Amino acid sequence: MKIVFMGTPEFAVLPLEGLIEKYDVSLVVSQPDKMVGRHKELKITPVKEVALKNNIEIFQPTKIRDDYQRIIDLKPDLIVTCAYGQIIPKELLECPKYGCINIHASLLPKLRGGAPIHKAIIDGYSKTGITIMYMDEKMDNGDIISQVETSITDEDTLETLQNRLSLMGKDLLLKTIPSIFDGTSSRVCQDLSEVTYAYNIRREEEHIDFSTKTSREIFNQVRGLNPAPLANVILFNQEMKVVKCYDYGKKYENHLPGEIVDIIKNGIVVSTIDGSVVFTEIKPFGKKTMMVSSYLNGISMDKLIGQVLL
Repeated sequence: MKIVFMGTPEFAVLPLEGLIEKYDVSLVVSQPDKMVGRHKELKITPVKEVALKNNIEIFQPTKIRDDYQRIIDLKPDLIVTCAYGQIIPKELLECPKYGCINIHASLLPKLRGGAPIHKAIIDGYSKTGITIMYMDEKMDNGDIISQVETSITDEDTLETLQNRLSLMGKDLLLKTIPSIFDGTSSRVCQDLSEVTYAYNIRREEEHIDFSTKTSREIFNQVRGLNPAPLANVILFNQEMKVVKCYDYGKKYENHLPGEIVDIIKNGIVVSTIDGSVVFTEIKPFGKKTMMVSSYLNGISMDKLIGQVLL
């Protein structure tokens, strides 16, 4: 069987590696490499790295909707996508003998879109999972083939949950593919009344709005954006990233939401609309990530107390 794999970020690496172990992956399609950092160094995608290590042909069109003939000419039996990052055109969806399937990091129909892992934590979901589905022309709309779920704990961050779901995606993919090839796979239509969305994180969603968010919501926001892009606040007219925090539970009366109300061991206490949170790890503007205890060594507590984070 000729299989084409389409994916881009780290999340897609384990499913691709599992596929390579069991099947003939004839072509890997990934987003174009990007220039990153202050020095504008060209960084290849994680999926491309795997393809290079395994001597698999790589295709990186700028826009797949305009440049897909190379895939059609290969006459693949199956196309597998996983966090590829572009909408697949109808011509490709209809090309493979066994169709196109997608590995999606949520329990569809919940959390359709490009940031389902971020939003599962940010929106306070107690569980999420992996869905393998047949693809159609609408975003994450196709029939469900298989699913597996996992609980989201308070210890989870975007990174830990993403790593766990990537492994689950690999295992479920290898378990599901045989049923596709032998014609025994199930097809369950999604319940449209249950659809929720997880669009890509916008810049404004990275900012912590103390005027509207509870302590729990801030805790979830910080976890759901760690390790990247990270939640942020404005302190001394500069952006400061918040890497880790926890819900302190204590209510400080007569203080504004976002006001720094106390300094405790290894933490900065910030008032919220229903209590307080403690920042324990931060990334000040222009500096590396550090523990708050280190940050406090270089700044007067009197200068911090009473500051309102914007």
